[in-house]
Amino acid sequence: MVKPVRKSSNKNPPILSHEFVIQNHADIVSCVAMVFVVGLMVQATTPLASVFITLHHNVTGDHGDIPLYLPGFKDTAAVFFYSLICIIVHAILQEYVLDKISKKLHLSKSKLAIFSTSGQLSAFYLLSAGWGLDIALREHLIPDFGRIWSEYPTPMFFLFKMYIIVQLAYSLHELPELYFQKVKKEEWTKKGTLSLAGFVLVLIPYVLNFNRLLVVLLVLNHTAQLVYHGAQLLQTVDKEEKFTKVTRLASTVVQIVACLGSTIIAVLTLWYGLSLRENQVLDIQNGQFNVPLIRFSVLAGIIVLQTYLIFKVFSQEISRSKESVSATTVPKPRAQKKEKSKKAKKSEESDLPEVDQNTNKNLRKQKVK
Repeated sequence: MVKPVRKSSNKNPPILSHEFVIQNHADIVSCVAMVFVVGLMVQATTPLASVFITLHHNVTGDHGDIPLYLPGFKDTAAVFFYSLICIIVHAILQEYVLDKISKKLHLSKSKLAIFSTSGQLSAFYLLSAGWGLDIALREHLIPDFGRIWSEYPTPMFFLFKMYIIVQLAYSLHELPELYFQKVKKEEWTKKGTLSLAGFVLVLIPYVLNFNRLLVVLLVLNHTAQLVYHGAQLLQTVDKEEKFTKVTRLASTVVQIVACLGSTIIAVLTLWYGLSLRENQVLDIQNGQFNVPLIRFSVLAGIIVLQTYLIFKVFSQEISRSKESVSATTVPKPRAQKKEKSKKAKKSEESDLPEVDQNTNKNLRKQKVK
């Protein structure tokens, strides 16, 4: 679990030590980000700084003055810069919101780790789901699902491309956060693999220009994850466990519906919709990847991913049910009757006068003889 980082006011660690970097990583990263911002203001360094801050690979279209973009190699610099911004926002949210709330709740160490992790992810999924839904409405994807595969390859407007850059940057920023948040070394492999998997799963459809499909799938997945981590937050705060069963049930249902919906939309788009397009020739220069081999490979990957997510949900529910059954059937410790009876007799004898106690001792000796 992630340990929340709190600055200690008692001791100042040595400069450039591990503890110093962990405590002041937000300030250090802010200084690095400011170098790029200041470079954008200086005329000599503007071309280099603009590669990291602004979006590139814009194309001319028939939409007037609205700039449109396609994916390209220069996006790697933008992903790096906005991953620095994600680290800064992560630290601000942790220190000024989550830490202050957790101090008032007086949570245990295990619940504090869950609260910090779910709090960070809930904020990101809330922003991401709302932003993606706004893009889907602007592109008219929700009323008309046919627009997901029509006009392929479709260039993106500014906020559309920025949305995907932020998705990639957030997945990338989770790698240094393993060090900044003092995650145990035993968990580095697992958490690092999940972060890289999230990065790759967004990068592949983005490079292949399946951007409309990507936005719809991200909205579904992030909505389900928002409900899940919101339920986790509520369970850490709910000490009497009044809403635990309801939140778990709602989270399970939403996750399963999101996985099934993602699978159906992916099949409709990659198996049926894009197969109706006339141009199905590979053209890397113009961003044309609508060929059967690529489509079916992406579709197989999406189906495998959604199957894994559904399996994970059911395995969690099975483990929780086993834990609840074992908790209710714990055997009660048997009372040691012999020891209690001896103690009771001794206490009764101690209450008697000395003469009666001596007579009881004499009677016992006679019985033994």
